[in-house]
Amino acid sequence: MIREVAFVAMHSSPLNQPGIGNAGGMNVYVDELAATMASMGIDAVVFTRRTDPHQPEVVQPVPGYRVVHVDAGPPQPLPIAELIEHVGAFGDGIVNWTRRNRKRLDVVHSHYWLSGWAGVLVKQELGLPLANSFHTLGRVKDAAHGTDELWSSAARLRTEDEIIALSDCVVAATPYEFDDLLEHYGASPERLFVSPPGVDHRLFTPGDRDLARLRIGLGAEPIALFVGRIQAHKGIDTAVRMLSEIPSAVAAGEGETHLVVVGGPSGEDGTEEVDHLRDLAVDLGLSDRVHFVPPQPHDQLADFYRAADVLVMPSRSESFGLVAVEAQACGLPVVAARVGGLAYTVADTESGLLVDGHEPKSFAAAITAILDHPRFKAELANGAAKFAKRFSWPAAANRLRDLYEDIAKSADR
Repeated sequence: MIREVAFVAMHSSPLNQPGIGNAGGMNVYVDELAATMASMGIDAVVFTRRTDPHQPEVVQPVPGYRVVHVDAGPPQPLPIAELIEHVGAFGDGIVNWTRRNRKRLDVVHSHYWLSGWAGVLVKQELGLPLANSFHTLGRVKDAAHGTDELWSSAARLRTEDEIIALSDCVVAATPYEFDDLLEHYGASPERLFVSPPGVDHRLFTPGDRDLARLRIGLGAEPIALFVGRIQAHKGIDTAVRMLSEIPSAVAAGEGETHLVVVGGPSGEDGTEEVDHLRDLAVDLGLSDRVHFVPPQPHDQLADFYRAADVLVMPSRSESFGLVAVEAQACGLPVVAARVGGLAYTVADTESGLLVDGHEPKSFAAAITAILDHPRFKAELANGAAKFAKRFSWPAAANRLRDLYEDIAKSADR
């Protein structure tokens, strides 16, 4: 029986605000999963790297769920490329804390390739079964590589291979990620497990559009919304360019359509990407219709979903696309690229529309079909709220608890 599970999230703490720096859907995943496990009576401890000298060693968000800050490298935010040299110290820190506090962990679940590397070290040192979730795969990102993006490092690709070989199980968020692990990494199918993340249905619910707009300061104009980290891989430039292709008047609101981008710069090219997007909007004469909003806490983010007319996700690849599920839970239709997990999290013509390729005209056509046809928009909104109900954190936690028990039993044999 699983009594205590360790989650490893080296490069970004679940306490961080999603949309800032390296914090995104993975942070929400780890935080929600740990809290849900704790509510089920399973102690959850999340190990993350200390990025501020004033951070306490242990923070307890809720009873039964603790976040442990491990010293590994300078206590400040570092680019992922610089974190590689500190993985060993991070793994040692987890082992030392566990032994010092006489913890009897049952299983380790690491998240992302850096944490997977540390997870392998912990597995080998403490003799614990290891599950790993990548959240994004280097070879899959490279297969959808844009001209303005960095390639995955050789160290990352080599490490991903080793993690897959040494983990007791690799958790895929969707059947599409399952297939990617087979195709791009030659993973053994019997050691793969599909478990989609969930959504907080207490927070993300349909609501009054006009009231939400009043709370966040939006007018009556049609609104296309993007939520997420700002980096080239997210394809936000496609969302900006598509505005020029949308008719000047649509049924969804008064005046021309606006794009609201909620999120902050992420990764090595994040700041440059923000500058590029601002310059692009100016060059296209759209600077008064493209609005950049800082990352929002989840309770306020729900208002942005309720206030918008459509969510746009032109990503070049997504392992899952948690934002799409949150938006749909609020009754917001989604227009997304037909890539990776988005083909799983968006029900085409039921909860939104999937677009082949990344041409701005194609996205504009899909969004116009929603904005200019009220009945279709209402049908998608209802379908989105219904479709999102299949994703929940209790269901995800129950699936993973069963997985943890299976790999723990296998490790005992």
